[in-house]
Amino acid sequence: MGTKIVFASSNNHKLDEIRPLLPAQFELLSLADINFADEIEETGKTFEDNAELKANAVFNATKQLCFADDSGLEVDALEGKPGVKSARYAGEPVDHQKNIELLLSNMKGRKNRKARFKTIVCLRFDSKTFFFEGVVNGLITEEPRGLNGFGYDPVFMPDGFQQTFAEMSLEDKNKISHRKMAITKMTGFLLYI
Repeated sequence: MGTKIVFASSNNHKLDEIRPLLPAQFELLSLADINFADEIEETGKTFEDNAELKANAVFNATKQLCFADDSGLEVDALEGKPGVKSARYAGEPVDHQKNIELLLSNMKGRKNRKARFKTIVCLRFDSKTFFFEGVVNGLITEEPRGLNGFGYDPVFMPDGFQQTFAEMSLEDKNKISHRKMAITKMTGFLLYI
């Protein structure tokens, strides 16, 4: 048995992405695994704020080593939007299809299609809080492509590739993703301390 670490998210897509990223000496626990069912409101103005809100809520309830992430898409032509509101860009409840439709509608006719996916991971243990960032740059495609992934993956093509994240296998996406970068920094830190 490895070191138990709680991922403060109920998003199964994120759990599926993160599980293979952790070294074997870590045992990833979901909120369901620890019977944490409280709703954590993401009221922060930044990715850091939201990641910290989630990590603190779970740590304060369990006192277990835990981490949370907040991720989103920042589009240059939309002045960084949807940004911290990425999951709820088209309103409540979260609807990935509607988010993509609104994004593509707002991008109509725009030549600058540069965007970036950003992840901030907040690690919490004892009374300490640490942040790790991952960013992958790319372009917003004209239309959705691919069936893998989730969120904006069908319309995000990372720099240096001709496929969207949704056209890549999870294994290939995990080699270059923003989430992988942040998780790799976090696990490197945990293995060092």
